[in-house]
Amino acid sequence: MIEHSVFALPFAYISALTAMWQLTGSVHWWELVLITIAMVSARTVAMAANRILDRGYDALNPRTAQRELVTGELDLRAAWIGTVIALIVFLASAAALSWRCLLLSPIAIGALVLYSYGKRFTDFPQVLLGIAQFMAPVGAWLAVTNEVSWTSVALGLAVGTWIGGFDLIYSCQDAEVDRRIGSRSFPARFGVPAALQTSSLVHVVTLGAFVWFGLAASLEWWWWLGVLLTAGVLVYEHRIVRPDDLSRVNRAFFTANGVIGIGLFVFALADLIAQGLRW
Repeated sequence: MIEHSVFALPFAYISALTAMWQLTGSVHWWELVLITIAMVSARTVAMAANRILDRGYDALNPRTAQRELVTGELDLRAAWIGTVIALIVFLASAAALSWRCLLLSPIAIGALVLYSYGKRFTDFPQVLLGIAQFMAPVGAWLAVTNEVSWTSVALGLAVGTWIGGFDLIYSCQDAEVDRRIGSRSFPARFGVPAALQTSSLVHVVTLGAFVWFGLAASLEWWWWLGVLLTAGVLVYEHRIVRPDDLSRVNRAFFTANGVIGIGLFVFALADLIAQGLRW
């Protein structure tokens, strides 16, 4: 699902490029390639595991009943083979980055797969998703510097709360179905209005974390312009989705958040180049 690359991947790039700028002042192209491979393969494992583990729930939900494993368009064995191949690619790319990345890679994969189990034992699966997405910028920073910094933690917090917050919005459209089929979620337990209000509060934290990252990384006016744009898009996202009208959830989920992911990457890159990042 290539369209999902506009979420965590741009922030892995922001983290990696900022670390490279602070470390040597220039882009490490081979590391950037390996980070890309690791991100795409990890996402593939996560998406495939989600489809495999949730195929029973998907069959009971009209929104997801046409997914490939439910209809039989994709064979379960083929899905497992693809998942294993993606996992091997991920582990190989982590090993190529550093032994420390390889050592920590099972934690990242475990967090990504745990999210798929979340609806079975918690009303807060978005927290698990946020933790998994938190690891993308932190892992990218680790891949470049071989250590974790508070700068990467700030960006990880921003990404985790951003994605967890908009997944709260996205899950509202399944609230009634989740109650009927026994799938646990925040909107199913606490209601759609509470989920939307909580998402707004979480996204306030997101903006605060973006500010923290900008200050910690010593970014300048291009970054702050991007943060201002992000704030505007988040306000728009929350205005177009209401408890009594969820018809524009997909516009908020893909379009608005795609603008945030790609837009902030462009502004961060412009800022780093303006401050002397060499290619």
